[in-house]
Amino acid sequence: MTNSPDSQSPEPNAETLPSQMNEIQALIEQSAYAQVIGHCQKLIEADPTEKLPYWYLGLALLLVGQEMEAQMVWLEAIDTDDSEQLEQWSEQLWQVLAQEADRRTELVQTGLEQLAQLNQNPASQADSSQPSPVDSDATNAPDPAALQQEQQITWAIRQHMRELAPNVVNNLLQILQLSIDLGLFTGEEPSELGLIELLEQPESIIQPVDPQLLQQTLHRLLKIAPVHPHTLAFTSAVLSFSEERDKLADMIIRQAVLIAHTDRQPQQAALLAELCLQVPNSKAEALRHLASFYLSGYEYDRSIEAAEAYYAMQTDLAEKAMGNHLALQARMKAGGYWQEALKLADRQTQLLEKLVTEYPTNLDRISAIRLFSANFFPPYLHDQPEANRQISNRLAALCQANVRNYASDLATKFEQGHTERAKRIGKGDRPPQRRLKIGYLSHHFFSHSVGWLSRWLFAEHDRENFEIFTYFILYKSHYDVVQDFIEQSSEHVRKLDANSRKIAEQIYADDIDILIDLDSITLDVTCEIMALKPAPIQATWLGMDASGMPAIDYFIADPYILPAEADRYYHEKIWRLPRTFLAIEGFGMAVPTIHRRDLNIPAASVVYLSSQIGYKRHPDHARSQMQIIKAVPNSYFLIKGFADQNTVQKFFYELADQEGVERDRLIFLANTSLEIEHRANLAIADVVLDTFPYNGATTTMETLWAGVPIVTRVGQQFAARNSYSMLVNAGIEAGIAWSDQEYIDWGIRLGSDRQLHQKAYSQLQKGKNSAPLWNTHQFVQDLEQAYLGMWAEHCGGD
Repeated sequence: MTNSPDSQSPEPNAETLPSQMNEIQALIEQSAYAQVIGHCQKLIEADPTEKLPYWYLGLALLLVGQEMEAQMVWLEAIDTDDSEQLEQWSEQLWQVLAQEADRRTELVQTGLEQLAQLNQNPASQADSSQPSPVDSDATNAPDPAALQQEQQITWAIRQHMRELAPNVVNNLLQILQLSIDLGLFTGEEPSELGLIELLEQPESIIQPVDPQLLQQTLHRLLKIAPVHPHTLAFTSAVLSFSEERDKLADMIIRQAVLIAHTDRQPQQAALLAELCLQVPNSKAEALRHLASFYLSGYEYDRSIEAAEAYYAMQTDLAEKAMGNHLALQARMKAGGYWQEALKLADRQTQLLEKLVTEYPTNLDRISAIRLFSANFFPPYLHDQPEANRQISNRLAALCQANVRNYASDLATKFEQGHTERAKRIGKGDRPPQRRLKIGYLSHHFFSHSVGWLSRWLFAEHDRENFEIFTYFILYKSHYDVVQDFIEQSSEHVRKLDANSRKIAEQIYADDIDILIDLDSITLDVTCEIMALKPAPIQATWLGMDASGMPAIDYFIADPYILPAEADRYYHEKIWRLPRTFLAIEGFGMAVPTIHRRDLNIPAASVVYLSSQIGYKRHPDHARSQMQIIKAVPNSYFLIKGFADQNTVQKFFYELADQEGVERDRLIFLANTSLEIEHRANLAIADVVLDTFPYNGATTTMETLWAGVPIVTRVGQQFAARNSYSMLVNAGIEAGIAWSDQEYIDWGIRLGSDRQLHQKAYSQLQKGKNSAPLWNTHQFVQDLEQAYLGMWAEHCGGD
C-alpha cells in the first residue's frame, strides 16, 4: 500500500467495508491522516448509516489536532434516542479508540526500552538495525520529544474513552500513568478519575482489571507521591480489591522502608505500613517495620506496642529473637525503662545463646540479615566485652553462614575470583606497579555522625598511591552538604540503592583491594555485602564496634580505644593506628540560640550538660551525675537528647529525689534542628558529663572542639573508651576517670576549681593546633600505612 495522495481506493460498498477498514487502519499507522479523512468521508457519503467510518473520521481529526470537529462527528453519528443502539455504537467507538491508544502505548514502551538500552550501551546506537517508530534521525535513536508527543496524543484519546466508559479501570490507570509521564500529575487524580470509589465498589467495574497494570500504577504512585492523602486512600482500596494482596503489601512495605531511611520521613512511612496491617500474611512484617518507624518518629509508646505485637506473633526462634530485640530497642531509645529493658536483655541473651547453639543454616534472607543487629544493646547495659563478644562473634558467624548459603553463587564467584587475583599478585600486579584500590562502604555518607567524622578522610587521601572508591548505599537524591562534600572529594563515586547483590557485584567488578565497612551491624544491607566478601581484604572502621563476622579481617582501632587483652576475644585482628583511630578538621558552628538568662540560670552558676540519646541513660551512672550536682553549690544540670521527654524527666526526677537534689536544678532542653546550632549551644556549659558504659563519640568531639571540659568514665569495651581515646588525642588528661568515684571527683573538681577548669580549657584550645585528634593529614597517613600493612600481610609479608 502507498501513501501517495494519488492512490486510488475501491469504491465503497458493504461487501468491501471490512477490507477498507483495514486499509484505513494501515493509513493511520502510517500517519496518513489526510487520506483517512478523505476515504472516510467517501464511505459516509456512500452509506450514512454505517458508523465505522464516523469513528475513524473522528479519530483522524483528533490526531491532526481538530478535537472539537472530532467530537461533532461522533455526536452526529450517535444522535439517537434508542438506548440499545447508543450503547452498541458507544462500545464500537470505544473499541476503535482503545485500539489506537494501545498501539501508541506499545510504540512508546518500545521507544523507552530502546532509549534505556542506548543509555546502558551508547556504542550500540550506531549499530542499531531495528527501525524505531519514533526515530529522530538515521541512527534510529528514539527521540524523547517524539515519545512525549505520542504520550500526549494517547492521553487525549484515553480521555475520550473515559467519557464513553468512565468505569473502565484499566483505562483510568493508563490515564493516571500518563499524567505522571507528562508532568500533569497533581496528586488528586486517584480521586478525580474515580479510581478509589471504583475499587472500593468493585460491582460497578464493567471490565476485568489488569492486575499487572494495577500493581505498576500503584508502584509509580508510591514513588511520586507516597503520602498524599489520595495515594494512601488509593493504596488501601487496591489492597482491598486485589487478589494479590500479599505481593502488593510486600511492595508497599519496601517503599515505606525507602521513605523512612532514604527520605528520612518515618512518620510518612508509618502511614503506608499501617495499611498493610489489613493483609493477614503481611501483618507481622508491617508490625516489625512500624516498630522502627514509630521509634524514628519519636512515637515511643506506639513503637513498644508494635514491637510487643510482633513478638507475640512469632513462634520461630530467630524471629522471636528479632521481635524481642525490637521490644528492647523501643524501651532503650525511649529512656527510663531500665528495669523492663534489663529483663528483655536477659531474655535476648537466652534466645541468642539457644539460637547459636542450634546453628540453623537454612534461614531465609530476611531472617538471616535481621539477626546481624540482634545483639546490639548489651554494650549499653554492661561493660562486659569478653562475654558480649563471644555471643556477637558466634551470632555474626551464623548470619554469615546463612548469607553464603542462600547466595552461594556469589560467594563462590568471589572466592574463586580472589584466588585468581592472588595469581596476578604473584606475577607483579601489586603496588607500587599500580595504586592500591580502597573502597569505602556506608549508608551514612550524609549529615550523620559517620558522615561528619569521615568526610575529611576523602579529601586527604594520597591519590598517587591510592585509588579511592566510595559506595553510597541508598544515595540521597536531594542535596546534603556532607554527602556532597564526600562525593566531590571521592575519585570514584557509586550511587547505589539497597540491592546487596548488585552492590557486592559492583565492588567485585571494581577489583577493590581493601574494602572498609563504616556501618558495622547498624545496617543489615552492609552486613550482607560484607558477608559475601566481594574484596579480598575487608575491615571495619568508625561506625560502631566490630561485627565479629568471619569475613571481616581487621578492626581499625588505636592504643586507647581497646586494651591489649581485647585481642583475645575479638574475631577480627585489631589493627591499632599509632595515635588515634579518628581525626577531623573541626566542626562548623552557628550562633548560640540558648543562653543562661533564657533558662533563669544566674550568671555565676556552674552549668553541667549531658546531651545523649535515651539508650545511654544508665541509672547507675546517672546516679553518679546526681551526686556531682548535689556536691557543687549553685550548680544546674542541663539534660538533652532524643528520647521520650516525659519518661526521661520522670527518670531523672526520681533519681534527684533519692539523692537529695532539688528538681528545679534539672533543666530539660529541646533538641535543635541543626547540628551547627547544637554545637554553638555547647557554650552554655561549664562541664559536660559523659555517659557510661556507652560513651559519647561525635558528641564528645563536638564538646572538645567547643573547648568545654568533659568528664568520662573509662571501661573495658570499645563503647566505654571512645571519649578516653578522644581526650588523650585532644591533648588533655583532666576528666579521665577509671572508677565511678573518680568520675564523681573529676566532676566536682572541674565544676568547683576555676583554675583547673581554665587550665583544661586552655589545653583544649592549644590542642586544636597540634593534637592528633585534629590532624587529619597525619591520621590519613597513619591509616594509609595500615592499608599497606594489611596488603603486605595479604601478600605473605612481601
